[in-house]
Amino acid sequence: MKLTCTQSDLNSNLSLVSRAVPSRPTHPVLANVLLIADVENQCLELTGFDLSLGIRSNFPAVVETGGSFTLPAKLFNDIVSRLPDGNITIDDDEGEALAEPSGSYIATLTSTSGRYEVRGMGGEEYPELPKVEEGEVIHLPPEALINGLKGTLFATSPDETKQVLTGVHLKVQKDGLEFAATDGHRLAIVKTESVALEGESEVEEIEEIEEFEVTIPAKALREIERMIGMRQSSEAVALKFDEGQVIFELGEQCLTSRKLEGQYPAYGQLLPDKFTNQINVNRKEFLGAVERIAVLADQKNNILKCSIDSVNQEISLSVDAQDVGSGRESMAAQISSDEPEEIAFNVKYLIEGLKAIPSASEISIQLNTATSPVVLNPLGGVKMTYLIMPVQLRN
Repeated sequence: MKLTCTQSDLNSNLSLVSRAVPSRPTHPVLANVLLIADVENQCLELTGFDLSLGIRSNFPAVVETGGSFTLPAKLFNDIVSRLPDGNITIDDDEGEALAEPSGSYIATLTSTSGRYEVRGMGGEEYPELPKVEEGEVIHLPPEALINGLKGTLFATSPDETKQVLTGVHLKVQKDGLEFAATDGHRLAIVKTESVALEGESEVEEIEEIEEFEVTIPAKALREIERMIGMRQSSEAVALKFDEGQVIFELGEQCLTSRKLEGQYPAYGQLLPDKFTNQINVNRKEFLGAVERIAVLADQKNNILKCSIDSVNQEISLSVDAQDVGSGRESMAAQISSDEPEEIAFNVKYLIEGLKAIPSASEISIQLNTATSPVVLNPLGGVKMTYLIMPVQLRN
């Protein structure tokens, strides 16, 4: 294998696929990145795979000799990221002659600043990424994906024992997409309208496809969010899936992930049918006050109290941290009722929800009692619902 590519292309694509390389591989070759040089298409393809999450990317290169090879991801990344701008030649022809019985090979990297030799392994040992031969295929607008992921990923559970809750539940419906995530303490839902991309004649409109739902690991979706952000393109994202696998295709890049098995909670049943109280408040001012007052939150229970004053049309936030201090802030609000007079929240959950809500100028806080679910919605913009359970106060 022998090829020449630019340092910038190699560095950006290598950084991307390396995110799928496991820190503790179950097999030595999984600590490597797979390189495939394609003579016919004059491109270099890079792949990282941890047997659950896989990322593949290809970019233009001048390929003299085709072939495949794997190199240690971290070492390869560290070298390439520090090389100067300009062309890099990768050649393993010399290394093949030095092959050891153990199957170890030497690849040579040559740049304008010098020459490096890196020991790797043959490409034939690298596992293939899963494929979806038969299954559903749809095309999704990148803006809808980004809005859905930003509004839900934060609410997924980090607890691997609750495996199905470690992902985002995606429903593709005739009227758009619905994203949902819950960790058992809060619930985030984002609904996006169907969008037809201009100039994409082969893109299916969401109304025309069969409805389905799937739960996808948060780790994979965070990478998709990052990849879409890097592309800065309005080109549709292709989603393919079958019984066990999900594949996202973004132009020359591809991400594959296993689906999360198990029945996702019927989260729609958690939302109250009606509310007796509503508070409208400026989102930015409210978030700022919560963040300031949270500095004094007791690290043991992390509780913030919210007092509602319908007479003066204001809400007050307070924290009383024993042996540390206390704080209180008040702000104007539109309040429809005077009950309950006081309610408490886990300050971490409240801050994360407020940050995830799209940057609408105002939000509504709907509630019934001091111990029943509270729902936050932006007034305008993306349709997001954030449900948080209050903390029960003990006298």
